Amino acid sequence: MNLGSKSRRGFITGGTWCADHNKLVRDWPKEEEVVEIIEENVRGGGSACNLAIDLKRLDPKIPVSTIGLLGEDEDGRLLIQEALAAGLDTTFLKRTELSKTQRTDAYTASSSGRRTHLYFAGTAAHLTPDHFDFTKSNARFFHLGLPGVHEKLDKSWDQDPNGWVTVLKKAKTEGIITNLELCSISAKKIYELVNPCLQFLDLLIVNDFEICAISGMELNPEQPTDFDACKAAARDVLRSGTMHLVAVHFPEGAFAYTRDGNFYSHPSVAIPETAIIGTNGAGDAFAAGFLYALHENMGIETAIITGHAAAAASVRGIGTSDKVESFQRSREIANKWGWRDAF
Repeated sequence: MNLGSKSRRGFITGGTWCADHNKLVRDWPKEEEVVEIIEENVRGGGSACNLAIDLKRLDPKIPVSTIGLLGEDEDGRLLIQEALAAGLDTTFLKRTELSKTQRTDAYTASSSGRRTHLYFAGTAAHLTPDHFDFTKSNARFFHLGLPGVHEKLDKSWDQDPNGWVTVLKKAKTEGIITNLELCSISAKKIYELVNPCLQFLDLLIVNDFEICAISGMELNPEQPTDFDACKAAARDVLRSGTMHLVAVHFPEGAFAYTRDGNFYSHPSVAIPETAIIGTNGAGDAFAAGFLYALHENMGIETAIITGHAAAAASVRGIGTSDKVESFQRSREIANKWGWRDAF
């Protein structure tokens, strides 16, 4: 698959940078109940942050820059320090006094491994297409997110139906391969925001709920994955846009359809239940592994396997990127635990 100019190298991420105030509890409480916080920390979160740091953990030598908006507060200072420590180019990671930094209280229940997010929009509400400048970037891939939590980007911009379209058009004008990340908002909102973007995407890597939402269907996230519905939705979405590839991940595995009609799939890692601390950031880790393998021309099946391996490494901690390791080490962890049965 020919993805972008070989004269370009590396990644640029853009959009959501937030401070994840991670808290581990035994069980998620009912209203008016009290539970003890077992462990807590503050780490970078959001698609632009997570994927950028995950990529540098997979391969410290890969060039990664990022675009985002932070506040002039303690969370903003922490995120800048985390980005620099990871080796990111932070030229376009700007700070403002308009608001406090976007923040998420991310609760993970150890009994189930499931997560619950409460977020404060903060600086996310002030990010606009004007913050995105690709004219001096030599990145080959651009990863953007998250529709639904950025007030100005979610609305129309100039002649475009929303600011996400404007940003993607800017990147494509410079010859950069585009990818979009989503988050857990309503299926209706996903459909409204994402469909106008499909004509300006080269890649789309989403989960089972999200692919069905984009196609106009709505899955019940409490039910097991409906593989047939997901495959039908992926084919429909691929036909609706200009993507070279649509990939869908879910707990049992992942698959991908390509524009030329090929289909690839692989089950996920058989992670021991005792090894799972939290799933916060696992989707970002999958996307990072998948995109890294594509960037390094490893092939689509290898990209799926690498995505699974990065996600498996990720779930060993409550932070989004703390436990992601090198490409080689992530593959070793996955092979040690083995793979689920084919789905």
